[in-house]
Amino acid sequence: MSIFSRFFSSSRPRDTMVPLYRAIVTHGRDPQWYAQGGVPDTQDGRFDMIAAILSAVLLRLESEGETHASESALLAELFIEDMDGQLRELGIGDIVVGKHIGKMMGALGGRLTAYRDGFGGDGDAHGALRRNLYRGVDPADGEVDYTVNRLRRFIAALADEPAAAVASGALPDLA
Repeated sequence: MSIFSRFFSSSRPRDTMVPLYRAIVTHGRDPQWYAQGGVPDTQDGRFDMIAAILSAVLLRLESEGETHASESALLAELFIEDMDGQLRELGIGDIVVGKHIGKMMGALGGRLTAYRDGFGGDGDAHGALRRNLYRGVDPADGEVDYTVNRLRRFIAALADEPAAAVASGALPDLA
């Protein structure tokens, strides 16, 4: 790539991850999570649901080792950029937006660990979701069961997809 194309190109490396990020947000906003799964249909609830789907995708890419590490980093950058924009739309000013973003990134990191443990092997997926997705809300057991089962099916379908296809934005349908 010539020096001129670097300076005058409008594309950025993370632009290649935009289709995947849009698919993650679309999956996270699927109305069934909120209607049948009892996820609170609030700003926090939508953030938590998008973070759950994002976590599943990041864990799928992580399973490939270093092969897709740069894509995971770019995806996290898109998440930060989106959350920054959302906070600014809510009227949160420059002075505190960074603090909020830091908390959100910490929350995402915590969810990655919780979902890695909760949905792996003999993990407690119900407990992981109650703490991280339903935080502060007491959903019915059937709602949590619905969300656990649906996320398990999604995670299994993700595992069957080639990582390169996932990175390009080809997420499996939600069952």
